[in-house]
Amino acid sequence: LPKNFQLVELKKVASKEEKASRTCEESKNNVIKEKKKMMLNRLTGGLYHTVGIRLNGTVVAVGHNDYGQCDTKAWKDIIEVSAGYYHTVGLKSDGTVVVVGDNNARQCNVKDWKDIVQISVKSYYTVGLKKDGTVVMIGLDNYGKYRVKSWRDIVAISAGHNHVVGLKSNGTVVAVGYNNFGQCNVENWEDIVAVSAGNDYTVGLKSDGTIVAIGDNKYGQCNVKHWKNIVKIIAGYNHTIGLKSNGTVVAVGNNNFGQCNVSDWKDIIDIAEGCYHTIGLKSDGTVVAVGGNSNRQCDVKNWKLLN
Repeated sequence: LPKNFQLVELKKVASKEEKASRTCEESKNNVIKEKKKMMLNRLTGGLYHTVGIRLNGTVVAVGHNDYGQCDTKAWKDIIEVSAGYYHTVGLKSDGTVVVVGDNNARQCNVKDWKDIVQISVKSYYTVGLKKDGTVVMIGLDNYGKYRVKSWRDIVAISAGHNHVVGLKSNGTVVAVGYNNFGQCNVENWEDIVAVSAGNDYTVGLKSDGTIVAIGDNKYGQCNVKHWKNIVKIIAGYNHTIGLKSNGTVVAVGNNNFGQCNVSDWKDIIDIAEGCYHTIGLKSDGTVVAVGGNSNRQCDVKNWKLLN
């Protein structure tokens, strides 16, 4: 054998290990990217309207349109949508943001936003998460919500009706805003992978698929401690929705308009809420909705978002 045989073989082994390590790291990064994609909302509901993203990045909307909040036909390259009471916001693939609807509180003044990776909208304000982990906000400034601008190391955001919640990279949670019901008392939460802010309450999804909740529980919207195998949570105005790993959906809370009547839903891959209605995206791209329909916001049966 050549004198340098062992050295050559060791180099070969080292090269193979390095390639395997790179492959493993790439695979891990791809999983993270896919999880981030799953976190982005393809559906959203406002006070009386519903919005969805088609597979080609265009947007469809139905319902109350007195402020032009459903005028999204010209939008392209949209990867996430979020709706306030009377305005609709879209995140583009290039990290910029588009918006239509009511601007009385300047909630639509986002044309200079860049490097945005997630948006979250409620009532009369708009929040954006930047790729560097900082947060921007525009619109109604009450209860100190603008303090989100001091946040760092944030990986996900959720706007409630009067409070904002942020998920940090280490699985802990921060919150600012109205706190009369203790909805911002999340400093002891750990191992959280997703958050959602409702009217006066906050819910968190843990890595084991269970849920934690805090805040107003007048309608039982925080009664989620028995939930298991949850992959996505949404806090509505006063009702909470959970998507299970088997494609079924659970809901608790205010059901005055039938917004919690989701027990027969199957093959669901995404969920969203309006103030008084609930929306689900099925694996075949069709959409289901229950709850208040005073402005035809639940008339989505002809939508096909994955075609």
